Amino acid sequence: MARDFTADIEDPIAREVIANVGTWVDKEVRPVASEFEHADEYPDPLVKGMSEMGLFGIKIPERYGGLDLSFECYAGVCMELARGWMSLAGIINTHVLVGYAISEYGTEEQKQAYLPKLVEPEMRCALSITEPDAGSDAQAIRTTAKRDGDDYVINGQKMWVTNGNRAGVYLVMTKTDPAAEPRHKGITAFLIDHDTPGFIKGKKFDKLGYKGVETTELAFDDARVPATSVLGGAEGRGFQHIMSALEVGRINVAARGVGVAQAAFDDSIRYAQKRVAFGKPIFEHQAQQLRLAEMAVKIRAARLLTLDAARKKDSGERSDLDAGMAKLYATEIAQQCVLDAMRIHGGVAYSKELPLERYYRDAPLMIIAEGTSDIQKIVIARSIVKDYPV
Repeated sequence: MARDFTADIEDPIAREVIANVGTWVDKEVRPVASEFEHADEYPDPLVKGMSEMGLFGIKIPERYGGLDLSFECYAGVCMELARGWMSLAGIINTHVLVGYAISEYGTEEQKQAYLPKLVEPEMRCALSITEPDAGSDAQAIRTTAKRDGDDYVINGQKMWVTNGNRAGVYLVMTKTDPAAEPRHKGITAFLIDHDTPGFIKGKKFDKLGYKGVETTELAFDDARVPATSVLGGAEGRGFQHIMSALEVGRINVAARGVGVAQAAFDDSIRYAQKRVAFGKPIFEHQAQQLRLAEMAVKIRAARLLTLDAARKKDSGERSDLDAGMAKLYATEIAQQCVLDAMRIHGGVAYSKELPLERYYRDAPLMIIAEGTSDIQKIVIARSIVKDYPV
């Protein structure tokens, strides 16, 4: 299976964009990714290249200066970026996700204030949901926002914030009514600028993988923001807004899974034709043929599931089921394919001289990020049971 992330894309513009990104990844990313990754260094030259291709504005509406391309195109772009280095698709993820939330649910004033700045980008974005005592159960957050005249006063702590030190605006989930039942009705999302008094950027976490992009903690100590910072202008709708935006994030993470799995497969099938054991290339041994065939099928299925979810999002319909299926399957097979790739390579896969060990450290993050695999299964189950009334 030759790697071609444009094969199932119908839109000619999207095919061209994805192909161009793939060419850039081969030329600019793959030769230097491991160097940046091992140093845990933010890849400024690569981020600049992404910016020059317009990728940060890929989902920003044209009237605000963006490209306004399809989610199908975005998924293909993220596959290519992750094929080169998974962290690049992570750097762009929260930016596109928050931009989508603003363009879809923000007031016109919020759109005018932020969206043009996200295109170049003059300003970067971060999403802030998780807390020390609230991860998969997002409705259990404790960060509060209390109305005080024309302002809100925010207090609490957030964890695992991607782009936490570099963002200019943060989409933050808070509780404006802790006693609300059901709980989601008491949740409100705020757009908080990086220089807000009382908003504190905390430590950067040292991670197993997902290097080069910072993941931080945040704190709010009587941080005062104007009421105009409420996303969409109304309290109590933040959970729905952020869950819709997370559909975009899950498409991104699914695409990352496809990209990493494809990179592992590409490396493996080439290596299997060169490495000789027992007098012939190891590809001619049936055990390796079966392993590579299974990898190819899994990657193909994951790619189609991911594109299907992206097309559903493009249609304007609710896509939590489709995005959940894609995210669950693509990330789980990425883990499987990377381990199979290490088996094909043998001991050399454990060396930092090859990117296999990087894939192996990056893969587990995707099983956890944007909702764990178990959470995806719950989302899927709750959705499919509606088709089988008793």
